[in-house]
Amino acid sequence: MKLYPIPAVMDETGLGRTTVFGLISSGELRSVKVGRRRLVPAAALDEYIANLTGDNTHEVA
Repeated sequence: MKLYPIPAVMDETGLGRTTVFGLISSGELRSVKVGRRRLVPAAALDEYIANLTGDNTHEVA
């Protein structure tokens, strides 16, 4: 299982630090704590991105 540190999540998503921690606090983005570090599993990041793209798809009439 690959774990991303917060700066890597910020780079992948283009989101800021406060926004990433807000997503973690709200439960929208799962994370684990290893020692003093907060890490995001790759699967959790993939799920978050999939939910974004799934919610933002619109059909064109």
